[in-house]
Amino acid sequence: MITGTVNADREAVIRLGVRDVNGHGHDCDAIVDTGFNGWLTLPPGFIAMLGLRWMRVGTAVLADGRQAFFDIYEAAVLWDGQPMMIPVDEAASEPLLGMSLMYGYELNIQTVGGGAVTLKRLAGASTAIS
Repeated sequence: MITGTVNADREAVIRLGVRDVNGHGHDCDAIVDTGFNGWLTLPPGFIAMLGLRWMRVGTAVLADGRQAFFDIYEAAVLWDGQPMMIPVDEAASEPLLGMSLMYGYELNIQTVGGGAVTLKRLAGASTAIS
């Protein structure tokens, strides 16, 4: 099970371990974003500090209909106690945890300050990158 808390800004936050290019772990608090269908976003400075490997340029359609371009990197994260290689979108914002990383899990949020956030793996669910 993966756990987190609801912060003072009413955001559900999960702490993730992300490995740098040398295999050292770094903690990162990521906001649960059910409107983001990707895996994880990280800010440019954190990506540079980790030395992540660039993969490709991605595109997204913003809420106002504009198209945005961003870099996508590859990172090793510790997810539910297991290392996992995932794509990471570069975004000049707080880290966001998306639906692709949470796929195959049940999300429960106690929506009060300090409330528990839990992600529990669903029986038989696959979380493989497709």
